[in-house]
Amino acid sequence: MPELNRRRALTAAAVVAGAPLLAVPAARAAEHDSHGSHESHGSSGSPEAFDEVYKGRRIQGRTAGGSGHHHGGGYGVYVDGVELHVMRNADGTWISVVSHYDPVPTPRAAARAAVDELQGARLVPFPAG
Repeated sequence: MPELNRRRALTAAAVVAGAPLLAVPAARAAEHDSHGSHESHGSSGSPEAFDEVYKGRRIQGRTAGGSGHHHGGGYGVYVDGVELHVMRNADGTWISVVSHYDPVPTPRAAARAAVDELQGARLVPFPAG
């Protein structure tokens, strides 16, 4: 058995410390896949449209037409008819102007997170531009 020296100890410590970092992308991929069964993505990679009442608020999501200011890849999300600006991250998660420090797997989840964060307050239109 090789003798334990400082280099081997530091290498082992780095491997142990880095192992959880490798598990996070795998867990996110598994979470994303499990959500994919509920909300499939079309051939364009855009999420399906939704229209529901969540905690008494009407949330909607749909492909956004026109040449508007959309970071969501041409996808619009609305809370009570007011546009909630969303953006798709490089890893496939979504954030909104209301809760952009908490990425979620779908635009529907972003709308729900915004309703939770608003706690009954009205969403004020965000000036694009």
